[in-house]
Amino acid sequence: MEGIINTIKNFIGSMGFNYIFGEDSFVDGRWMGWQYLVMYAIAFILIYLAIGKKFEPLLLLPIAIGMLLTNLPGANLFHLDMWIAADEATHLTVLDSIKLVINKGGFLDLLYMGVKLGIYPCIIFIGIGAMTDFTPLIANPKYFLIGAGAQLGVFVAFSAAIISGVYTIGQAASIGIIGGADGPTAILVTKTLGPAILGAVAIAAYSYMALIPMIQPPFMKLLTTKKERLIKMEKLRPVSRIEKLVFPVLVTFVVGILVPDALSLIGCLMFGNILNVCGVTERLSKTVQNEFMNIITILLGISVGATASAQNFLSIQTVVIIVCGLVAFCISTCGGLITAKIMNWISGGKINPLIGSAGVSAVPMAARVSQTVGQKEDPSNFLLMHAMGPNVAGVIGSAVAAGVFLSWIG
Repeated sequence: MEGIINTIKNFIGSMGFNYIFGEDSFVDGRWMGWQYLVMYAIAFILIYLAIGKKFEPLLLLPIAIGMLLTNLPGANLFHLDMWIAADEATHLTVLDSIKLVINKGGFLDLLYMGVKLGIYPCIIFIGIGAMTDFTPLIANPKYFLIGAGAQLGVFVAFSAAIISGVYTIGQAASIGIIGGADGPTAILVTKTLGPAILGAVAIAAYSYMALIPMIQPPFMKLLTTKKERLIKMEKLRPVSRIEKLVFPVLVTFVVGILVPDALSLIGCLMFGNILNVCGVTERLSKTVQNEFMNIITILLGISVGATASAQNFLSIQTVVIIVCGLVAFCISTCGGLITAKIMNWISGGKINPLIGSAGVSAVPMAARVSQTVGQKEDPSNFLLMHAMGPNVAGVIGSAVAAGVFLSWIG
């Protein structure tokens, strides 16, 4: 009988409930179980936004579920401290770190290896490349300038984070890259340069991508005149099949020579694109765009969500990161708009500055916002294809910015 009682006591003591309301929830006399309750509330809010409001549901929902799983105490599915310790212990090789996780890690630790090794973000870029039409950018390469101008927020936020003295240079780069509005790129930079803040950075990046229709229009109207918003742009020139084939190869070569650390993202992006445009790999292109992309999206989302543990996520630092990310994104939007205004002035009024806001990397959401705002001024004005040029340029621009950070800091 005593053995049965002890077994029951041990079972009750191992329940996650004990970590929230029992003896294990007190640290130095303070009740810390509230942290878990707050994280559950955040996870449920994200689930609601993903399902109820359809804010980036394909990734926001897996992130929310990963957040929920990692904060269910007692299961030991993920150990962020193990990953951070592996990063800080410079005497450990990558192989040693992987062995440590395989021997002592949980289920989510194993999935997180795809993030830590940079596998998931790069594969996501193959899918993005296969789904992206670079024709508007090929037809008007000047749109590269808008994509570059829209990276302004990345470097402003990075500089501000460095000046604050609160963050390491790697964490500052991770915060800055949120301004590019590119989730996979932000994850790739942060997992290398600031793994402790990966959860906050990823959630901020994807949240702002989802909120683009709310964030960008006020800045678009503030920085453009009604006359500029009414500008109708000339139809883009036709692009030949040869141009579509040469473009991804040329971009890969040029970026690889100039910024080698950006090649993992750019190379995968252009590989996916050439699968789509070459005309002889239709099966591969469809697989990359659908089944393959969906599988990696699930693994990436749930792994990133797992990094948002209560002890790590609930801090003033997280709030500051989210606010800095928003500022970076707003400045990037303004940078693209100002660049487009300058180009409009140089061209003699032939470029509608509204397409400048699409210079951030959120494809195709940012381009659709340019179209929507333009049609509110004139329903007969169609800016979508023109806006796609800066939009895809922004994808390349954010990847190059990430490569600069990785080569300089990493």
